[in-house]
Amino acid sequence: MNYPKIPLAQTVIQLFKAKNVSQIVISPGSRNAPLTVGFTNDPFFKCYSIVDERCAAFFALGIAQQIKQPVAVLCTSGSALLNYYPAISEAFYSDIPLIVLSADRPKHLIGIGDGQTINQKDVFENHILHSANLKLDLKDEHKIPEKEELPILKSIEGKLERFLGFQQGIQAYNEEEINIAINKARLKKGPVHINVPFDEPLYETTTKLEVKPKVTELEIKRRKFENFELESCVNDWNDATKKMILVGANPPNDIEQRWLDDLALDDSVLVLTETTSNIHHIDFFPSIDKLIAPLTDDQLKQLQPDILITLGGLIVSKKVKAFLRAYQPKQHWHVDENKALNTFFCLEKHIEVTPNQFFTEFSPRITHFVKSEYRPFWDDIKWKRNLKHAEYLKNAPFTDLKVFDTVLKSIPEHSILQLGNSSAIRYTQLFDLLQSIEVFCNRGTSGIDGCTSTAIGCAVSSKKQTVFITGDLSFFYDSNALWNNYIPNNFRIIIVNNQG
Repeated sequence: MNYPKIPLAQTVIQLFKAKNVSQIVISPGSRNAPLTVGFTNDPFFKCYSIVDERCAAFFALGIAQQIKQPVAVLCTSGSALLNYYPAISEAFYSDIPLIVLSADRPKHLIGIGDGQTINQKDVFENHILHSANLKLDLKDEHKIPEKEELPILKSIEGKLERFLGFQQGIQAYNEEEINIAINKARLKKGPVHINVPFDEPLYETTTKLEVKPKVTELEIKRRKFENFELESCVNDWNDATKKMILVGANPPNDIEQRWLDDLALDDSVLVLTETTSNIHHIDFFPSIDKLIAPLTDDQLKQLQPDILITLGGLIVSKKVKAFLRAYQPKQHWHVDENKALNTFFCLEKHIEVTPNQFFTEFSPRITHFVKSEYRPFWDDIKWKRNLKHAEYLKNAPFTDLKVFDTVLKSIPEHSILQLGNSSAIRYTQLFDLLQSIEVFCNRGTSGIDGCTSTAIGCAVSSKKQTVFITGDLSFFYDSNALWNNYIPNNFRIIIVNNQG
């Protein structure tokens, strides 16, 4: 097998292989050639070549969304890297593990007017879990102008000392940074950036590996739900007659059904779900906007919960956000092992465990169901809303609403439904979907810039029937998503052409 001759490139490739990061999306360029050569020559890696960097990054995001493991996207130096930013920010806010590998020029060529060169160090620092700025191999530093060398390096002895000792330090530093980045992407579920400097020649290969990098194993330290915190939550829960659980974006089958069934038994609990929650129960409340939109001030006060528990990611519904900001609960708890967003300006507790871990410890301590008319009252409202909704659709003219009603009924069972942003996701929120349909949408930053690319990456990875519903503007904005050879037969696009 041929390997890149540069030790740093060998280090990156070996650590990716050791840590089972096998999916690599490659953008064009020559500065990244050592890594491109290494990845494509090793059958362990599944490599995709996509020209448009923005599309490539969203394509990788779609794969990572499905396999729930880090996927790498690789580019050359310069502005190519900046085209990854929209997908990086989406991955950051949607908790999707994405590894950005950028080739860079040597440090002494940055900031002097050399071509295809920008300052790539920490370029994504506001939307990244870790930035690994690797160091150039000493074997590549012979081209540094003499006046830029440290005085000690001007002597033969100094250079020998550097090669014998400093190279080991640089190698150890690079190995540690790569390990940290990959581990953090996997553990914290988000994007990381590994910036890799290379000097020419870039295309030389060898049949022998010169380095054997150290692999740092991933340490998973689950936070425990402390007893005093648990007891406090249980006591408050048992006293409250109006409890609301709001579930945002959530992977399919992420929360065990037994906990959902337990919640459905309690008349004091209202569970509100969204299309992207991927949670279904006959006693839950999907189509939140349909429920809330017509409510009067007095009815909104009746809906106002004593305790609000939020699960999952970002919320789509503007109306529920406006409602909970205006009619704040007495307590708001968010359950997530990584982060909590104070969306409603009243967050009191961040319970840093997974939802399953929370319910495993919390539910058995609920000794009784408090008497309440909270859910029965809103069940009646929900039933009436559904009747009016169905009646309206029977006589509705041919509009966007009617189109979505027709289209959503035609989605096959056990499909994946990818939704474009803006009107596509908001109209879909007004309808109940089959339980077997898995729903995804780029709601981290809610942009239209990579929805098609994400959907294609999803279809390539999942192998399931994947239907992507998008508006015309969003479709044309990301039309380069179709400029590749990987679009599978299981992928369908439905464009709602409503002139933007």
